[in-house]
Amino acid sequence: MSVEKRENRFPATHIESISNTGTAQLCRSMSVWNCFTLGFSVVSPVVGLYAIFGIQNLVTGGGWITALALCLLMQLMVATVYAELSSQFPIAGGAYKWSRLLIGPKAGQYAGAIYVSSAIAMLTTTAYTGGMWLSAVVSGGEIQGVPAVLWGLAFLLICTAVNIVNQRVYKIINLLGVSAEVAGSICMALILFSFFRVYPVSELFQHLGTGLAPSSTTAFLAALAIAGWAFIGFDSCSTIAEEVHHPEKMIPRAIFLSLLAVGSVVLFNSSTLMLSIDHDTLIKASATTDPVSPIIAGTIGAWAAKPFLVIVVTAFLSCGSSIVNYTSRILFSMAREGNLPAFFSQVTEKTQLPRNAIGGTVLLAGLGLLFGLNDGAVATIITFGTGGLYAMFSVTMGVGLYTRLTGRWNPALGALRLGRWGTVINTLAFIWAVFELINIGWPREYMAAPGAPWWQLWAVPLVLGVILILTTLRVQINRKHKR
Repeated sequence: MSVEKRENRFPATHIESISNTGTAQLCRSMSVWNCFTLGFSVVSPVVGLYAIFGIQNLVTGGGWITALALCLLMQLMVATVYAELSSQFPIAGGAYKWSRLLIGPKAGQYAGAIYVSSAIAMLTTTAYTGGMWLSAVVSGGEIQGVPAVLWGLAFLLICTAVNIVNQRVYKIINLLGVSAEVAGSICMALILFSFFRVYPVSELFQHLGTGLAPSSTTAFLAALAIAGWAFIGFDSCSTIAEEVHHPEKMIPRAIFLSLLAVGSVVLFNSSTLMLSIDHDTLIKASATTDPVSPIIAGTIGAWAAKPFLVIVVTAFLSCGSSIVNYTSRILFSMAREGNLPAFFSQVTEKTQLPRNAIGGTVLLAGLGLLFGLNDGAVATIITFGTGGLYAMFSVTMGVGLYTRLTGRWNPALGALRLGRWGTVINTLAFIWAVFELINIGWPREYMAAPGAPWWQLWAVPLVLGVILILTTLRVQINRKHKR
């Protein structure tokens, strides 16, 4: 593509940002399919199902499928703005880089701090939970405390090996993981729906407000908050833009495909489980640490338990490996522009992989696993991982809307052009992202463990507050150094 043609598509700030990246360049080796499987793995229907299924039933009592569908629809609004930005600014770092380009370096520092912290918290959560499943496959039984931390570290080492050897290795492993997850989970759901369904579809809309939530209104709001846990991660496609061929077209496609595919699978699998088991039995199963496997084993047969367990572990490993992949690109992008030590911006000569950034990502997540020694502390990390990403969604939607309305950003220069609908969608997405951030961060005693301390209930605003304070101090220190 000639410079003249590129300037017609991208603004000068974009061209300048690309040309000033120096020798720290990533290799363009990923297709739209590779990008899609990355986004699919991070969102992960099996991981998402385990994140929401049990607690939804306990808190709401039932009838939460409507909230799940509404959440998916609104997240598609958010994804549309991400697709617009990606089509015009296909740069490593995604939302962090967009804030820096459209608003300024200070905005980029705040966005980067929130983004990296949230992604690493999500990786820590995935490793902690995935380590438990890995232990269940290898040795069986439940673990906690030191053994849980050690298995989580083993999980992280596997994810590191997948990413650090070669991008081709990651693509193969990730494709196998996605294939196994889709085939396994959908096949199980189809078997349940076709041969073991005991309720009509109307059952999906019953029992709202009969759970731990004090009323049907609070149950629906809680259901929206919990549903938000299942539809995060599509933004990962935007962070690897510099490794994708024709990213201005491929990244938006991957964003939409990954969210729609995962959303469809989660909706179908959740509905099938609720229609295939007696309601009282469903509530009892939801009170356990594994609400899904006993339902499948008790309905289909004990023979299905082990294969499904292998599918779950495969899904978690694929999810963890993909989170390492995309989070390391955020670190790489921030380091390349001086917001983190330059050490993280180095790439290998042969493979052009940011191995230092990959190692830094895993190290920080490994340190976060130490919180697993305390149940309250690990619960705080788990809660913040989702709330922090919705804070990033809010920031990105706010940046997009503000710069769109003030003329700093002209979406018509991107490959994806929505015209006036872009402003409408951006406005709705911003309102939704802020609402869902508040909704997820709102302290609810009935969603926490019995006797949970106050700081665990306020985990999202407390951790976000600490991040903003530390970032502000860093900005002020940098200003004094410059003077």
